[in-house]
Amino acid sequence: MASAARFWHCCAIVIHVPTAPWTHLVFDLLSWGSGLGIGAALYRWRLRDVTERLAARAGPGYFPALVGGAVPGAWLAGSFNTLREPFATLSHSVLGALAGAIIGVEIYKAIRGVRGSTGTIFVGSFTLGIVVGRWGCLFAGLSDLTYGTPTSLPWGVDLGDGIARHPVQIYESAAMALFLLVYVAGLRARRDWALRRSFYAMAAWYGVQRFAWEFLKPYPTLIGPFNLFHLISFGVACYGCAFFVRDLHAARDA
Repeated sequence: MASAARFWHCCAIVIHVPTAPWTHLVFDLLSWGSGLGIGAALYRWRLRDVTERLAARAGPGYFPALVGGAVPGAWLAGSFNTLREPFATLSHSVLGALAGAIIGVEIYKAIRGVRGSTGTIFVGSFTLGIVVGRWGCLFAGLSDLTYGTPTSLPWGVDLGDGIARHPVQIYESAAMALFLLVYVAGLRARRDWALRRSFYAMAAWYGVQRFAWEFLKPYPTLIGPFNLFHLISFGVACYGCAFFVRDLHAARDA
């Protein structure tokens, strides 16, 4: 094992990534634009009828509930994590935004008596937004505070400090790109899960893959080996799995 480790260390090719904090804004704009674009395209292609039915059920309070959960969720989760760093700073988190939006919407749906998934129209936009946006986190470098732990693997990236690190941003982008391909294939075949339960599937997949990558980040731990985003990821994954199964059973009973 030791000789194998030395072999990989000697053969490792550190990939030097040119970084600049301003690139994060560029990729943020690209992620928003591409997300809106794919959302509109999928709406015209497969989701028009589904979206109109869901909009009629959800009512006018849906978007205020979504935003009212997403915004504080993003800043509370991000800041709670970074304020525990040696150089404390306020921050926001897309995972926190997703969890907050889920909580806000599910509370609203419970009050209004709405059953089933109402997030189908957001699946493509959110997924592609992650695929594109994580590259902005990578090129923003160390200042973004989303970098990975040191590694001797041959694809380690140097973000400016001379240390080869796991490109966790690329891992997450690739994982969500894989889901997007499966999702679009499901829409093309008019699969019931893609048309009716895709938001739950997306939440489960995003939570599972994000939970895995958190082990490769140098964030302060909260409970045992787990950091804050481990716990939120686990909750989002459990939500997605549980509600997917519940809706599947409801469809079979109907």
